[in-house]
Amino acid sequence: MPVKRTILITLKGYPRLSETFIAQEIRALEQRGLALRLASLRRPTDKTVHPVHREIQAPVSYLPEYLYREPLRVLRAWWRLRRRPRYSEAWRAWLKDLRRDFTPNRGRRFGQALVLAAELPDDVGHLHAHFLHTPASVTRYAALLTGLTWSCSAHAKDIWTTPDWEKREKLADAKWAVTCTAVGRDHLQGLSPAGKPVTLIYHGLDLRRFARSERPAPAAPVIILSVGRAVPKKGYGDLLQALAALPSDLGWRFVHVGGGPLLRELKDLGERLGLRDRIEWRGAQPQEQVLALYRQADLFVLASRIADDGDRDGLPNVLMEAQSQAVAVLATRTSGIPELIDDGATGMLVEAGDSLALARGLETLIREPALRQRLGEAGRCRIEAQFDMERGIDLLMDRFRPQAGSAAEPTCESRSMPR
Repeated sequence: MPVKRTILITLKGYPRLSETFIAQEIRALEQRGLALRLASLRRPTDKTVHPVHREIQAPVSYLPEYLYREPLRVLRAWWRLRRRPRYSEAWRAWLKDLRRDFTPNRGRRFGQALVLAAELPDDVGHLHAHFLHTPASVTRYAALLTGLTWSCSAHAKDIWTTPDWEKREKLADAKWAVTCTAVGRDHLQGLSPAGKPVTLIYHGLDLRRFARSERPAPAAPVIILSVGRAVPKKGYGDLLQALAALPSDLGWRFVHVGGGPLLRELKDLGERLGLRDRIEWRGAQPQEQVLALYRQADLFVLASRIADDGDRDGLPNVLMEAQSQAVAVLATRTSGIPELIDDGATGMLVEAGDSLALARGLETLIREPALRQRLGEAGRCRIEAQFDMERGIDLLMDRFRPQAGSAAEPTCESRSMPR
């Protein structure tokens, strides 16, 4: 009988309000019987957490975020590993990468990998990275140092801002890789060695957490909701321009949920456009409060676009979350979004960066409550039929099970929601 082994998952930061999809996946894997540990490259900065974070049982270790802050920890790790047979292979791999990416971040990745490998508990049998950029680098170097296998889940920014040479080599080294959009899968498959598939696994939505509630009757003003970090790829500048272009006779309010580095700049833009009295900036919120806002909203909008550095969304979970509550969705034809939204059937799509088209879509949905209801109901049906999280977890379990040894049978606790 093979011994059950622990999977260690490397994350860039944990816990994070903006990465609910990762937290729900970790909890679901635990409920299926996987023994997990988490390693985070950064400590949390959010002031609150989602309920799912409180349910996760996996212990978390934090690697040195900056090596100069924990020099003795890094030195001890190096001293412990320096004479091991695999150290030279890992060192050569890192030097090869450093020559092509001569940055402090590259140096930090190897230092974090040293600590991860040196402090790795004996029960860990496989390493897994969420995101193909920094977390995968640390995980890859740690795998070389320890001789363990590793795998990766790629998402959005990590796919489109990582150099092709780096993606190609990581995909060759990893035992397997998955990603969450067809467009991302197709791109990575073109870089992966022949005969080594990159698998599409949609994150999906935990419909137990997003149980549908009764929709409020249409009323004025129409509540427009958006949930997303204030970063360039979310297109909030385009959205504010679209709101400013709406006819003056329309009754609406815009509610934004999320933090991010551009938040102050967006607030200033809203002021200059004369929108101050129509916008509520709620900041980052825990999931239960966001769910309440979905249930109050009349329509949801996300103006995603490709940022100047190539960063872009994958398939934003907030769109699925809104549709789970039968909220009509207006979004842009960017990245994996058309894989979820069928324009005119389960939502409305416009071209990214076209604020006038966005304004026309908003006006149509504000003026036509029957259309909002039809699109919202169709979106909910699509989520239930094709984007239930359990399908993706089944596929992930198929991949993790060989690395986990004899996976435990689901317990009674794992078959139902935690209290």
